[in-house]
Amino acid sequence: MDTIIEFDNITFAYPAHQPDESPDPVLREVSLRIGRGEMAAVLGHNGSGKSTLAKMTNGILLPDNGRVLVAGMDTRDETKIWEVRQTAGLVFQNPDNQIVATVVEEDVAFALENLGVPPAEIRERVDSALQTVGMYDYREHAPHRLSGGQKQRIAIAGVLAMNPDVLVLDEPTAMLDPKGREEVMDTIIRLCREHGVTILMVTHHMNEAALCDRAIVMDRGRIRLDGTPRHVFSQYDLLKELNLTVPQTVEFCRMLGIDDAAPLTVEECADVIYARLST
Repeated sequence: MDTIIEFDNITFAYPAHQPDESPDPVLREVSLRIGRGEMAAVLGHNGSGKSTLAKMTNGILLPDNGRVLVAGMDTRDETKIWEVRQTAGLVFQNPDNQIVATVVEEDVAFALENLGVPPAEIRERVDSALQTVGMYDYREHAPHRLSGGQKQRIAIAGVLAMNPDVLVLDEPTAMLDPKGREEVMDTIIRLCREHGVTILMVTHHMNEAALCDRAIVMDRGRIRLDGTPRHVFSQYDLLKELNLTVPQTVEFCRMLGIDDAAPLTVEECADVIYARLST
């Protein structure tokens, strides 16, 4: 699998509050490669560095040491910064922070207009992006009248209109109700599986991470686990030590004394329990 994002031994610290303070690094010698077309979840408790890592992908933050490469472009190269941001689009936790217009289609077109994209191409890209996220029928609506899940899909459409290869999402479902989370996750999965968009998603929801190809666990600015969701969630004791939860299916099996399985779906959980009862 081709690498599209590479974190090469990066270290980063936010500026100190006082001149005589020495700030602690938020990221500590992190090295990580994200493959083209991959869907990866980044997990960790608050302060672990996961959101900082997300902001490194398109040059919002730059490493103090090491480098971040996006499709081979160094994010510190000022001549490449717009290409980097068109390659890796970032969606924030709160969609209201990204919605700037009073009409849905105008909001999706906003960045394209600023880049001087021809009107006919803007129309085509906006319609395509809205159709992709299932919001085309709402193109003439006012964003503030939409639900949280719908707003987040509009925010995603605004990034998709830039035709990015990578979609980076910083806790995109954190502020949503269950229905909104399902809508957004269905959209994200479809973008990856059907459209080949690389997904890097920061999340607190372990059931969402279980839907990904890969789960990356961070703690105190370092990567502690990296592998398939099944491998990561089988490390039950370590995850508990890091104050992280596991999917409900894994927790349920543990409650039943089944500690050598990490089922990721209800169906898998039922199969595991049935197999144990049958022996």
